[in-house]
Amino acid sequence: MTRWIKGHLRIVVLVVLAVIGAAWWWLSGNGATAGQWQTARAQPADIEDLVTALGTLEPYDYVDVGAQVSGQLEQLHVDLGDKVEKGQLLAEIDASVQESRVQAGLAELDALRAQLEQQRAELELARLQFDRQERLRQADATSDDAWQTARATLATTRAQIKVLQAQIDQTQSGLEGDQATLGYAKIYAPRDGTVVTLDAREGQTLNANQTAPILMRIADLATMTVSTEVSEADVDRLEIGMPVYFSTLGNSDVRYDSTLRQVLPTPEVVNNVVLYTAEFDVANPGDALMSGMTAQVFFVVESAEDALSVPASAVKRGAGGQYVEVPAAKGRLEKRPVKTGVTDRVRVQITDGLAEGDTVVIGKVQAQTEDEPRRRGLF
Repeated sequence: MTRWIKGHLRIVVLVVLAVIGAAWWWLSGNGATAGQWQTARAQPADIEDLVTALGTLEPYDYVDVGAQVSGQLEQLHVDLGDKVEKGQLLAEIDASVQESRVQAGLAELDALRAQLEQQRAELELARLQFDRQERLRQADATSDDAWQTARATLATTRAQIKVLQAQIDQTQSGLEGDQATLGYAKIYAPRDGTVVTLDAREGQTLNANQTAPILMRIADLATMTVSTEVSEADVDRLEIGMPVYFSTLGNSDVRYDSTLRQVLPTPEVVNNVVLYTAEFDVANPGDALMSGMTAQVFFVVESAEDALSVPASAVKRGAGGQYVEVPAAKGRLEKRPVKTGVTDRVRVQITDGLAEGDTVVIGKVQAQTEDEPRRRGLF
């Protein structure tokens, strides 16, 4: 009896051990089941292949207003942010030096004109005297010396008139230049726009002898230019006319769309990084965009709307091309060739090989530490 009990007990122990081994084998992942794999479904999504960059906004069209005369800035008639019209008075410079030159020029011009009138009167007298000497000579009633003296006096007077006329022209030209310089003491707006910078203050002394001092910048804010810095690794992906959009750091919910206008050929090197400047323009209704704002820019290399896609980790490359793995019978995996399109490095467009809703494998499930207590619970 005891021998029979021991025999049956040995059989029960063997059966229990077999069950425990099978359970451990299943839970440890040695069985090729679908529960081992992380999966995802092919589904529609909007995909964009982008080149990203940071940019700075500046007015597309602007003019720097400078001073053409030296002197103290007496009065500014505008302030930052003011809208101005073409021809509007912006600033006045102390013009006492220019005014004195104009007054001196006017006085000199008056003096020369008076001399000219005197010479014209003397010319008339010299002409009369010469005519009288001419008649007397014909009557043989005067000497040759008197006739020659009258003729020389007439010629000299005519020459003096020409000299005075040339002096008057020269003085007139200089006076016009001084008057123009005096006019530069009042600075007027060369165009319509908004004052976006103000580089001078009332009472400041301006020296225009070497370079023209800049007083302010007037810009048309209706159109803004975004200048971006693109690395040399991405610049060859840019094409003139490609779509581009951006949002400002202060308002990321608003998107502005445009097209790439130009890529400057000369790069800048910043900390050994080669950067190329890419520029595009955008309308600015309501002046919502301001000079100096930072923009997060996205150049659209390729895009696909509502495209069938899978996670990028699902697509693999082999000798025969690209493929994905899909779960098959009895926990096995099946390779399925696919053709891909646009990718944003997170998802990949599938143009052929899958249908919407198909399941693809994106990775293997990692072993979890809580499995061990569960295994121990089987004993």
